[in-house]
Amino acid sequence: MSAEEHPQSNPLIPKQSRTPYHISGKPEKQDLVDEYKGKNLDALRTPALIIDRAVFARNCAKMHEHAKALGARFRAHVKSHKTPEGTRLQLLSNADETHSIVVSTVMEVCEVFRAGLMADGTVKDVLYGLPMAPNKIADLSALTDELSAVGASMRILIDHPDQVKVIEAWESTKANQRRWSVFIKVDCGNHRRAGLRPESPAFEQLLRDVLASSSISLYGFYTHAGNSYASTSFTEAADFLLAEVNAVNSAASLALRIIADTPSLQQPREPFVLSVGATPTAHAAKAELKARIEAGLKGVLELHAGNYPLLDLQQLNTGLITHRDIAQRVLATVISYYPGRGEGGSDEAMCDAGALAMSKDTGPRPGYGDVIGKPWRLSRVAQEHGILSMMSPASFELGPLQGDGSLKLGDMVQIVGQHACLILAGYPWYYVVDSDVSDANVVVDVWVPWKGW
Repeated sequence: MSAEEHPQSNPLIPKQSRTPYHISGKPEKQDLVDEYKGKNLDALRTPALIIDRAVFARNCAKMHEHAKALGARFRAHVKSHKTPEGTRLQLLSNADETHSIVVSTVMEVCEVFRAGLMADGTVKDVLYGLPMAPNKIADLSALTDELSAVGASMRILIDHPDQVKVIEAWESTKANQRRWSVFIKVDCGNHRRAGLRPESPAFEQLLRDVLASSSISLYGFYTHAGNSYASTSFTEAADFLLAEVNAVNSAASLALRIIADTPSLQQPREPFVLSVGATPTAHAAKAELKARIEAGLKGVLELHAGNYPLLDLQQLNTGLITHRDIAQRVLATVISYYPGRGEGGSDEAMCDAGALAMSKDTGPRPGYGDVIGKPWRLSRVAQEHGILSMMSPASFELGPLQGDGSLKLGDMVQIVGQHACLILAGYPWYYVVDSDVSDANVVVDVWVPWKGW
């Protein structure tokens, strides 16, 4: 999958970079399985990232149920774990199946292809979920051809009229021109990420440019309520979900109105896809909302989410999951102990999981992570170590309590961090356990994530 080369005579087309998937060194999965399968967790070098495959799979099945309850298709975001094994579980559960994914990097597209997930029909539809950089258009064009050869579709996301110009300039260099399948990113009122508000003049101009372009086929509208992570109840998350639906539906309504008022434009062959979701809003997708959403819908509803197979403290704070739904944790070792040094004369301990092992993401809960079975919290982090502080019994949720809750030098602890997506990014491989097979303390597999951009 090499980037296509074209003369760079158009200032809209910069020099093209290539995704170096062919030289992206990763550990060999089989070597890791041979080394670690069957070992107890207490035999592992720490810090180590642990995934409970049974919980991960149950979360995937639950999300399929949420989409069905809402009467929606489902598109799985694979950027949290970046593995072929996790992708298969996201797409094929015991509740349903889907074949559509979202990726955050071009490398993820390359690796999904290299893993054979498209050739075997597991993945049939890929959305590159960032506004396209002009210096990646050659790679994305080549990938579109590669995917098409195995019956899969590639889609991109845009939110600026200059992106339309870049696509048109690129296609003008080709003898056999294509129409790029595009989602327009819609801002549903969150914290100013990608996208435009559907009622804004800028959005209408972008929409007109897209509809008028001979190089673009408008597939649908995509939004993500990143601010829904502040939800603390089903009601709040449901309100964010309704805001997502209203935003993409308003965008589709405007598109249909422009088409109807413009004789040169044809009606779309298929209904627009209205793609909504974030893990909290997807967890709020219930049958009771279906009737409220379906009325007046100007397209086919699609639900998307990414964090949900893993989950973390940020998601626990929404009140939409329990600690038993969290599939990932970091195994760390207590490397020193400080009696009386903490707040109010409480003890502190040091562990070997710091900012690189846990990330520095925070959330509504204090600190960077809570210990499973022990009333301790990762309250401070440096690069390679963290400080564990005692927490009040009222704050302890990751029970049941193990022993008397104390720690000592050499103890291993399992920490649930604030944001799984960034935590997993720090690890070269994940140790997989399975609570449906054993007590979740024995390694049954090793997953090697894709790295790079």
